[in-house]
Amino acid sequence: TVKGVTVDQLDAIGAQVVLANAYHLFLRPGTEIIRQAGGLHRFMGWDRTILTDSGGFQVFSLADTVKVTDDGVAFRSIVDGARHFWTPEENMRVQQDLGADIVMQLDQCPPYPADRSTVAEAVRRSALWAGRCKAAHTREDQVLFGIVQGGVHTDLRAESVARLTEIGFKGYGIGGYSVGEPHDLMLESLAPVAPLLPADRPRYL
Repeated sequence: TVKGVTVDQLDAIGAQVVLANAYHLFLRPGTEIIRQAGGLHRFMGWDRTILTDSGGFQVFSLADTVKVTDDGVAFRSIVDGARHFWTPEENMRVQQDLGADIVMQLDQCPPYPADRSTVAEAVRRSALWAGRCKAAHTREDQVLFGIVQGGVHTDLRAESVARLTEIGFKGYGIGGYSVGEPHDLMLESLAPVAPLLPADRPRYL
């Protein structure tokens, strides 16, 4: 965990990228403070690449306090219980204020196990949000990644890839894993996904 490691130590081991969590930073200290400080690089004292995830994984892990619609996701803060609502557009604003080099679209991450219809709905909604994130993302010094969903269903993963590549992104994340599925099932459903992605674009698992 980088929370227990200094920037000098990360530099010494040759770390090229650090990941910052948009959900936790949004709640505390708040994106406005980080923006006013000059963005995450100056806030952290880190001059190499920073990636922010959308925070969607953290939001959906709080299933008992979350309400999801096509408009966005309503959730409660784990810090003070305050209610928040993230649209794809608001999530892009948060990540643009944080100022990372690589940012992730807001996506819906279904749990495991989940019935097929639930996973298919997450694929549809994540693609809808992907288009809205791309339209809302305006920082030219950031690279926006679309995120593949589909659970352990290879056909739904392929559908997700097709939807995202039609929109077109500079990179692609493969999300929706480490949500309770057996490791061998993850590998089995993951294997067909990478060959479907554009060969000239980076992938993030």
